[in-house]
Amino acid sequence: MIVTSVVKDLVVGTEGIKVMIKSIWSLLATCVLAALIGASGAGAAEIRLLSANAVKEIVLERVSAFERSSGHKVSIVWGGTEGLAGRVRSGEALDVIIVAAPNIDALIRERRLVEGSRTDFARSGVGVAVRSGLPRPDVSTAEAVRKAVLDARSITYSTGPSGFYVAELLGKLGIADQVRDRVRQPPSGVQVGELIARGEADLGFQQVSELLHVKGIDYLGPLPPDIQNLTTYAAGLHAASAAPDASIALMRFLAAPESEPIIRKVGMEPAPR
Repeated sequence: MIVTSVVKDLVVGTEGIKVMIKSIWSLLATCVLAALIGASGAGAAEIRLLSANAVKEIVLERVSAFERSSGHKVSIVWGGTEGLAGRVRSGEALDVIIVAAPNIDALIRERRLVEGSRTDFARSGVGVAVRSGLPRPDVSTAEAVRKAVLDARSITYSTGPSGFYVAELLGKLGIADQVRDRVRQPPSGVQVGELIARGEADLGFQQVSELLHVKGIDYLGPLPPDIQNLTTYAAGLHAASAAPDASIALMRFLAAPESEPIIRKVGMEPAPR
């Protein structure tokens, strides 16, 4: 009886030790896993990005790839070039802004963006569109564009870079005064295609990339070469960025050769390097 009891105690003790060792190993594995997760996340940054609508498809695709490859996270606020530049001037906290290159240059001169941080990545020409169901006017020559504008009951162009150019172009074509009362301009950040689709304008001009995929409109094509204007879109690093290294990595990622397929897909071209 005594021997049996001793043996049972030894067995129970041995099993207890096994359970205890197993628990210790489980605890150690959990700690190691937590340490690895902590190490992988330690270098991850949160990047706040303000981006122009004109490059939305490019930015969405490339940011997604950047997040997967880097572990960083990017939150994006969309808008028009002028509206976004105004948000920077108002003191909004951010890391990177993507707008037309002249606006980047202006913000650098104002010391709101880091000098030398301008990173060009795409260029866009101005396109022309009408509401679906309306006659499709010829826009293949400067004279044809002039006639299309004069024949339209209402026209629209943006308050951003393409709109500034179109307003200037109408003056050069000698018809600015004739069509002044027919012009409908959306606020910054609202796409021209939306106004056309809603029936608020018959003919519209905006960056090609902002017209290609809008439902309810027919894209007629780009302005002819002799009256075309190309806008370069660029990224800039905010002077008070909380994640400068990660932000610079994002800007370089956007300008990398791997961005070319999506840039061309949306009707734009890579910026000269």
